[in-house]
Amino acid sequence: MQYQLNASKRSKLKHIVQNPFLYAMAVPGLLFFLVFSYFPIYGIIIAFKDYNFAKGITGSDWVGFKNFDYFFTSDDFWIILRNTLVLNMLFIVFTTVAAVMIALMFNEIRNKYFKRISQSLIFLPYFMSWIVVGMIVQSLFGGEEPMINTWLQYLSLEPVNWMFESKLWPYILTVIRVWQGAGYLSIIFLAAITGISEDLYEAARIDGASKLQIVLRITLPLLVPTIMIMTLLAVGKIFNGDFAMIYAIIGDNSSLYPTTDVIDTFVFRSMRQLHDFGMSSAVGLFQSIMGLIFVITANWITRRVSKESALF
Repeated sequence: MQYQLNASKRSKLKHIVQNPFLYAMAVPGLLFFLVFSYFPIYGIIIAFKDYNFAKGITGSDWVGFKNFDYFFTSDDFWIILRNTLVLNMLFIVFTTVAAVMIALMFNEIRNKYFKRISQSLIFLPYFMSWIVVGMIVQSLFGGEEPMINTWLQYLSLEPVNWMFESKLWPYILTVIRVWQGAGYLSIIFLAAITGISEDLYEAARIDGASKLQIVLRITLPLLVPTIMIMTLLAVGKIFNGDFAMIYAIIGDNSSLYPTTDVIDTFVFRSMRQLHDFGMSSAVGLFQSIMGLIFVITANWITRRVSKESALF
C-alpha cells in the first residue's frame, strides 16, 4: 500500500514537471482564494470578542456568544430572516428560469451576427454598477412624479405611491435582479447546451421530433446537471442578502423595510449606529454556517434524486 502511494505521488510530480505552464495557470486562482478566503478565516474569532482597535484581535476581551445576542434577540429578527430567504428564493428561481429560456432561444438563432449582438446586449446589465441601476430605479419609481405613474396615467390607471408600498417591492426587486443577472447565467447554460452531441439532435430529427420535443426530451434533461450545480452554488449564499443591490435601490427608506430589509442591510445600519465589529462578525459567521448547512442539505437531496446532478 505504501509503495502504491509513493508511486502515485511520483506520478503526480512527474506530471507537474512535464506540464509546468498548465499548473502555473492555477497559481493566480489559488493565491486569490488564499488571500481573500482562507487567510481571513482567522478573523472569525472577532465574533467571540469585544473587539477594540487599540487592543487588536488577540488583545481584545473574550465575550463568548454575547455578540450574537443583539441580532438574535432583535424584535425584527424574524422579519429580516424571512425577507432574506424569500428575496433570495425569488431571485434564484426566476433568474434561473429566465436564464434557461434565454439560453434555449439563443441556441435556436442561426444568424451569427444577430446572435452576437443579442448576447452582448443581454449581457450588458451584468456589468452595470448597482449605483447606476439605483439611479434608474429612482427616476422610474421615486420623486414627486415617477415616470411609471406617467405611463399609468396614459393608460387611464391610478398612480401608485411606489416608495411607500412595501408589498410591491419584492416583485420589483425580483424583476430588476432577473434583468441584471439572467443574461450572465444564460451564457453558462448556453455553453452547456453547445456541449451536447449533435448526433442526438440529428437522430431526433430523423425520428420526426419537433423542436419543442427536442428541447423537452434532449436539451432540458441534459441541461439539468448544470442547472442543479448553479442552483446549489446560489443556495450557499441564500442567507447573504445582496447588500449592494438592495441598499443602492432602497437606501434608508424605512417605509420599505418590512419586505426589503435583509440581514446585510440590518447589520450595516447597526454598524453605523453602534460601531460594533463583533456583532457584524457574529452575523457573518451565522450566515456562513447556515449557507454551508443549506448547501449540504440541498446536495444530499439532489444525490438522492440524481447523483449526476449533485455538486459533490
